[in-house]
Amino acid sequence: MKFNALIPELSVLNIRESKAFYIDILGFKLDYERVADKFAFISLGDAQIMLEEVNGYWNTGELEYPFGRGINFQIDTTDIDTIINKLKINNIDLFRDVAENMYNCNEIVYVEKEILVQDPNGYLLRFSQSVKQINESK
Repeated sequence: MKFNALIPELSVLNIRESKAFYIDILGFKLDYERVADKFAFISLGDAQIMLEEVNGYWNTGELEYPFGRGINFQIDTTDIDTIINKLKINNIDLFRDVAENMYNCNEIVYVEKEILVQDPNGYLLRFSQSVKQINESK
């Protein structure tokens, strides 16, 4: 197994609830877990996230909902529509509805279909699927 250079570890209130959300609804894969530590390592494509039930070890301050204020995690996907449908089926509201956004980077415009959703702990997840690229240089 190859580990990414940066892998966020999210403190969660209930590991079972978080695993169900990420795996059963969003389609992440459980790569491994340490049940006694209430820890799970999950992935979706090339995205990797660690989940660990709050244990006081990593806390730098008081945790209160929504966790992760000021950050969103962009997760690239090749099938955003399946994620959208699973969220709807499970009556999970989007934080921000489906949108196509354009990002200009070195004379190339990337068009991304994106949604924002909060996980059960309030972490903001931005799922993004590349729609097209436009080369602006002539």
